[in-house]
Amino acid sequence: MPSYYSEKLCAERLRACYELAPSRTKAYLDAEIESVLQKTSSSVAVLELGCGYGRVLRRLLPRARTVVGIDISMESLRMAAEFLGRSESVYLAAMDAAQMGFHGQSFDLTICIQNGISACGADQKNLFAEAVRVTRPGGTVLFSSYSDRFWAERLKWFEIQAEHGLIGEIDYGLTGDGVIVCKDGFRATTVDSKGFSSLAAGLGLIPNIIEVDGSSLFCEVVVP
Repeated sequence: MPSYYSEKLCAERLRACYELAPSRTKAYLDAEIESVLQKTSSSVAVLELGCGYGRVLRRLLPRARTVVGIDISMESLRMAAEFLGRSESVYLAAMDAAQMGFHGQSFDLTICIQNGISACGADQKNLFAEAVRVTRPGGTVLFSSYSDRFWAERLKWFEIQAEHGLIGEIDYGLTGDGVIVCKDGFRATTVDSKGFSSLAAGLGLIPNIIEVDGSSLFCEVVVP
């Protein structure tokens, strides 16, 4: 749903979603970023797909050689530029994550975390293939989605967002089995281990899939 994240759930409204998150959800968000930081070093060029207002990039910036963030929302990117401050190590661009303008093999680490695989609203096969294409041989691609065990906390967080008018009213008749649907058309899905394995297999790759913090499902692929 590109238009939803470019027109409604972006910039200040997107930041409000994270600021309103309950403590358990904030722990999940932090655990995901810590997992990415373990893959980062001062020699690494990192690309984040769907960077929003720069919340994750800000944590990566001190640890990486360069960080690049792309998003479909110009409003979010303008906010990210202010949020991240002036730095020669950070670059931002308006770009479709499923059809990027970067040369192949440009990054050491490409990430699409915190269920960005759903939030990007792109064809997941194209998204996965593009992430692999722009990553150097020996580099790493990281995707994440929600663990089934985090369903109750995830739904609670989305209910809070709906109560504050950040997303539409939740349609409980259509919500369940990892999918949250709102009456204004918002729809948030997940990818399970079988789904990640299928996406990787389509490219002839074998993923490492692990659960983190009882809240996230990480899919890691090393590019051959």
